[in-house]
Amino acid sequence: MIVPIRCFLLCTRGSRSSLTTAGFMVETREMEPLLLVEDKNELRAMLRKALERAGYEVDEAPDGAAAIQKVRARRYLLVITDLKMPGASGLEVLHETKQADATIPVILLTAFGSVEEAVAAMKDGAYDFLQKPVDLDHLKLLVQRAAQQQELLRENLLLREEYATRYGFPRIVGEDASIREVSQQIQKVAATDSTCLLLGESGTGKELFALAIHHLSPRREKPFVALNCAAIPEGLVENELFGHERGAFTGAGARKVGKMDMAHRGTLFSG
Repeated sequence: MIVPIRCFLLCTRGSRSSLTTAGFMVETREMEPLLLVEDKNELRAMLRKALERAGYEVDEAPDGAAAIQKVRARRYLLVITDLKMPGASGLEVLHETKQADATIPVILLTAFGSVEEAVAAMKDGAYDFLQKPVDLDHLKLLVQRAAQQQELLRENLLLREEYATRYGFPRIVGEDASIREVSQQIQKVAATDSTCLLLGESGTGKELFALAIHHLSPRREKPFVALNCAAIPEGLVENELFGHERGAFTGAGARKVGKMDMAHRGTLFSG
């Protein structure tokens, strides 16, 4: 299956785990607290107890302004915030959280009638939303998934830096948002066995990204084979890909191994 690079999904792992690859281990940090933002004291107390019983450390804020001060001061596992509050709104908390650390998931609590606003907030980077009255089981499920996603994002960043240091992983440097986006997407692609289609003009670094995917994948110990199809005459492309046996045609005096065989269990990059 051939799919665009930007269509892959991120897999999830536990909130505390270790990742072993290519002879080294990346271990994640202890779980950070989550921040609960709710202006109604009774609801905030109930949610806090439910989350603490589920094993999470909970910090709380009674309004949006206090929450903004907290997210500016330290890092959280995730943020759960009411959408409409006096002072700073949940949207402002969302924006400040993402400015402080874009990997922190934000879950919004919404009253009846504000679902459209919550959906709009998701376009601005919110992880998900939950309507009031809050279903505690649903909330705990969302928190678990969001925490796993954030931990995997951080794990991948650590892995990329460690691999670059130890094994000369081809680092991709750029400040443009599109470069950062593709750099994140190749980490998602690397964990899959699907065929990946890299689109770009000549000279934009497609082979560099292909190498990055290979080095971060379970196939890293197997061959990476690059094939420049544009430099091969049309009638010889099949021969280059699949090879031939001795005597298969006039002039075939010896067996030729094709690039598909050479890249077996590894990666074939065709440009």
